[in-house]
Amino acid sequence: MSDDLYALEAWAGALLAKLAPAQRRAINHKVAIDLRRSQAQRIKAQQGPDGAAYPARKKRKEFKGKNGRIKRQKAAMFAKMRTAKHLKVKATGDQIEVGFFGWVARVAHVHQFGRHDRVSKKGPAFKYPERPLLGLREPDRTLIRESLLRHIAKN
Repeated sequence: MSDDLYALEAWAGALLAKLAPAQRRAINHKVAIDLRRSQAQRIKAQQGPDGAAYPARKKRKEFKGKNGRIKRQKAAMFAKMRTAKHLKVKATGDQIEVGFFGWVARVAHVHQFGRHDRVSKKGPAFKYPERPLLGLREPDRTLIRESLLRHIAKN
């Protein structure tokens, strides 16, 4: 897998070396946005980079309210984290980064690697199951190649 990434880096580097630094940065930013979109769609589908489904959430006790009351819609896992506000892109002329930064990075790290964390500030500690949020798979590499070629062709 790492050999495949080095091959992609060498191929993209040769194409981008012919461009001016401002053009490289702009193209890298557009490719990073395309990659962020694909990562967010995969997180929404609750699949890891290998295509496996995330482990199910722990079952909650049902709320028994008054009849006729509208119940709150079930919140999707990682709904806010996959938004552009939290899933950030950083692009320079040389590299692309798609990831979580700040306090969201700590929460993402706990889920990515299945670590222990507190449920609330003074609440009990819980071992979260491993739910890989970010990662590259073959369709993502293909997306990077196609996006890079599409944006270079426009310039």
